[in-house]
Amino acid sequence: MKKPLLIVFLVLLIDQLIKIYVKTHFILDVGEQDEYHVIGHWFNIHFTENNGMAYGMEFGGQFGKIFLSAFRIVAVTGIGYYLFTLTRKKEDKLYIVCIALIFAGALGNIIDSAFYGLIFSDESYEIAKFMPVGGGYAGFLHGKVVDMFYFPIMEGHFPAWFPFWGSEDFIFFRPVFNFADASISCGVALIILCQKRFFGKKSVVVEETPPLNPDPEHPHEQTSF
Repeated sequence: MKKPLLIVFLVLLIDQLIKIYVKTHFILDVGEQDEYHVIGHWFNIHFTENNGMAYGMEFGGQFGKIFLSAFRIVAVTGIGYYLFTLTRKKEDKLYIVCIALIFAGALGNIIDSAFYGLIFSDESYEIAKFMPVGGGYAGFLHGKVVDMFYFPIMEGHFPAWFPFWGSEDFIFFRPVFNFADASISCGVALIILCQKRFFGKKSVVVEETPPLNPDPEHPHEQTSF
């Protein structure tokens, strides 16, 4: 159980350190000129937040926010119990690592949603303050998830004849995400890639029993009944 716990701890630690640093050093949704370019123009730190799911997707306003937060808590509880069960049964170690990555990532985003509204000030047009005197910007479970990794690897323009998006600009990869999202994605990707190892049926070798021959003087003759 020590290795899964270590994975969960490290993912949570890295995820929260990055988020707190970005939250207290960057201004929300700044323009492109204020982004921090890590590697060229295709790996940027762009501070943004979302009320919904991973990779900046939204879900149903305030009611959707409460529903999603509650669903996350239930889901993470189930994943945590499943991880505990796998560890006790000593299942495939790589599969346990995958579930630990998914669990840690989901838990990391729940921390944002549950507590960030309570411990950070409103960051509109200014850098957020940690534990502000006047209280946070939202109540319990109403916090926003912090995202920062932005990979606009390729930019282009759809031709006019292209269905749905004709004549529109496109960016790949447009969603902004965080370390917790990456942890979940890595866990899911590994499960998909190694599904035969994790879920394939194990072949059972049946050994044939040689026929009985009680006559020691004729060892090659089969006794019939």
